[in-house]
Amino acid sequence: MATTTRIRLRALVGASGGPRYAVALTVHALGTGMLRPFLLIYGVTVLRLSAPVTGFAMTAGIVAGLLCMPAVGRWLDRGARSTVVAASMLVQALGVALLLAAPQGHAGPFAAAALVLGVGNQAWPAAHAALVTTVAHGRERDTALAAGRALRNAGLGTGALLATACLAGGTTALRALAALTGVACLVAAALAWSVRLHARPAAAPAGKNADGPVSVPRMRALLAANVVYAFCLNVPEIALPLVLVTQLHASPVWSAAVFVANTVLVVTLQVPVTLLLSRFSRRSVLALAGVLLAVSYLGFLAAAAPGGAWAAPAVAAVSVLCTLGEIVYTGSATALVTVLAPARALGRTLARFELSTGFGLAVSPAVITALAPHGPAALWGGLAGATLLSAGAVAAERDQRTQPRACGAGPSGSSASTAGQLSAVSYAARANTKGPSGSSPHSSRPV
Repeated sequence: MATTTRIRLRALVGASGGPRYAVALTVHALGTGMLRPFLLIYGVTVLRLSAPVTGFAMTAGIVAGLLCMPAVGRWLDRGARSTVVAASMLVQALGVALLLAAPQGHAGPFAAAALVLGVGNQAWPAAHAALVTTVAHGRERDTALAAGRALRNAGLGTGALLATACLAGGTTALRALAALTGVACLVAAALAWSVRLHARPAAAPAGKNADGPVSVPRMRALLAANVVYAFCLNVPEIALPLVLVTQLHASPVWSAAVFVANTVLVVTLQVPVTLLLSRFSRRSVLALAGVLLAVSYLGFLAAAAPGGAWAAPAVAAVSVLCTLGEIVYTGSATALVTVLAPARALGRTLARFELSTGFGLAVSPAVITALAPHGPAALWGGLAGATLLSAGAVAAERDQRTQPRACGAGPSGSSASTAGQLSAVSYAARANTKGPSGSSPHSSRPV
């Protein structure tokens, strides 16, 4: 049993980009977790900026990051993989350097730092997904993407806990945390770059110009639904604290408990749940995620509407179902997009998907805070209705059939269905093999 577990773990690490890349993800997540949750506090306490100015600068950074996504997609479609991941980390390190150099009372330098950090934060998910898609195939890719998210959440949570323990040190501690974040991003960038993974652009179909335009799947229903689905990622951080503290007048401990439980559940269940649901089509699983999220929103409505002493514990209990919906969503959404994307437009397709995710994350705080004052029915009822409609749209949308994928990094692009095959793919990636791209068999199963 121990040997089997060790082989599976080795195969999973190989499918996720190899040991060095896994270390890079861990270091990057730890560093990011030290600063990202406290960036607003840094602007207010260290740089002596007003909260509205600080918040506006951070929003501008998110928008700038979204605007850079088309360029990131085109770069990925030229075959870059680990270079783009490393570049996104280097950009974040540059943002930290600008943050440390920003003088007190000057909003411009802080805005520049937030903008650069936003670009790095938004570019990383698409680059990471493209790298994993190049190394792993089929359901192994889904599991590798899930493992990467679990590892990242563990790192972010640990980094945030370390930062929280250091906050008593005041502005000096915050500057030290920012410096550690910059160092972590530099180290992670060096490790990611050392993987040296590059995918040869896929060959054009017979009779077509290899340099000609490639149509990116429209995925209109999926992209629109993803904007609504992404709201669930901000529910533990924004919606539930808002409801628990300002409406139910519960102790902030409940908000902290919900956030910690969310992190722990994602870390422990992301891979097992993804494996469990791998027997179903990705699109069906994504629709199921919408149903779970909608039911959890209705559960929040039922728990919060009456008020009273039991409201806070009830909201915390329902948050477990919401987290399960989040796990199902994140385990199927990106995986579905990688299957739908043509090999020659993988980067642009992922960039378009991450653009919709980023937009949902950017607008959700404003939507949640605008609905909350109108009562639980407006907030949770509105979210539940929109999410159910999105789930229906995802289930009804018909997939555009694409050419067989051909973006393996090594000489073999066939699906790596055993531990040995996965290890071979990982070895090819580490050795920077750039042989002809193989193609995985075109499956007739639903995606």
